[in-house]
Amino acid sequence: MRVVSGIQPTGNLHLGNYLGAVKQWVAMQDEVQAAGGETMYFIADLHGLTQWIAPATLNANTIEMTATLVAAGIDPERSILFNQTRVPAHSELAWLLNNVARVGWLNRMTQFKDKAGKNREGASVGLYDYPVLMAADVLLYNATHVPVGEDQKQHLELARDIAAKFNMDYERELFTLPEPLVSKEAPRIMSLRDASAKMSKSNPSEMSLIKLIDSDEVIADKFRKAKTDPEPLPDSWEALEGRAEARNLVTIFAALADRTPADVVAEFAGKGFGQFKPALADLAVAKLGPIRNEMQRLLDDRAAIDAILARGAEKARALAAPTLRAAQETMGLVA
Repeated sequence: MRVVSGIQPTGNLHLGNYLGAVKQWVAMQDEVQAAGGETMYFIADLHGLTQWIAPATLNANTIEMTATLVAAGIDPERSILFNQTRVPAHSELAWLLNNVARVGWLNRMTQFKDKAGKNREGASVGLYDYPVLMAADVLLYNATHVPVGEDQKQHLELARDIAAKFNMDYERELFTLPEPLVSKEAPRIMSLRDASAKMSKSNPSEMSLIKLIDSDEVIADKFRKAKTDPEPLPDSWEALEGRAEARNLVTIFAALADRTPADVVAEFAGKGFGQFKPALADLAVAKLGPIRNEMQRLLDDRAAIDAILARGAEKARALAAPTLRAAQETMGLVA
């Protein structure tokens, strides 16, 4: 069992990013390896180019994302951690697979339509071709399983279609058809000021989100001032229907504590937010503080981050080389 997953390098990571993705990766690392499998995680810096980004920003985001993953619990000695750019085979295999993928398949990809919006003609070719590079990302390592959310399921199906067509066209079972890995459902974390909107760094209000770089004092202050309602917590999760801000804070508490929302509600039943929010703040500081401190230590040691990415890339290149060579031979590019 080999699990491969990538994440785009976005800066200023917040609590929603951590609970929705990073924490899930850490849990997956432990579960997969406990079952005798292998995990490979990469920073998808090539995917980060599909929409314009300042070079210095992309580079800084890649370093920050690496530091965050390591600080949160991804162990570079147990998982292969690298960034795409250091493994050219990703780009090389993507071009080979471009000649197997069909235009009609890519035209059905809903994410391109969503991201390009009304300006489809002005979107980059990279954004359109994004799913083929994603296919190369996983087929290159003969991944057996790929964790996917709802928005990526269609892309994994495309990867399977490309692999199957290649194997059939060239009459060689070269590529493994990856299976989706359904992990624990990630919680949907909403803004602390308006629970009808997702927590997002694009929100102009600093009080709407918890950044992973926030100090303990700032974290506590943001939770203390988070929007709520005057009613106490009920004795069941279902009774919070219609109380979006209350449900959001309970969801955050449950995700940080590795408990169910129902369990949290039962513990605080009858108590007001004057009691609940300080408890949530203490929990968040206890969980996020050590991650922030380790992340800051790593960011202050750029050489350490470079060394982690270099070691991971070396391992990844060694695994990728036979597959790329086999694909080239199969297609008649090399003897």
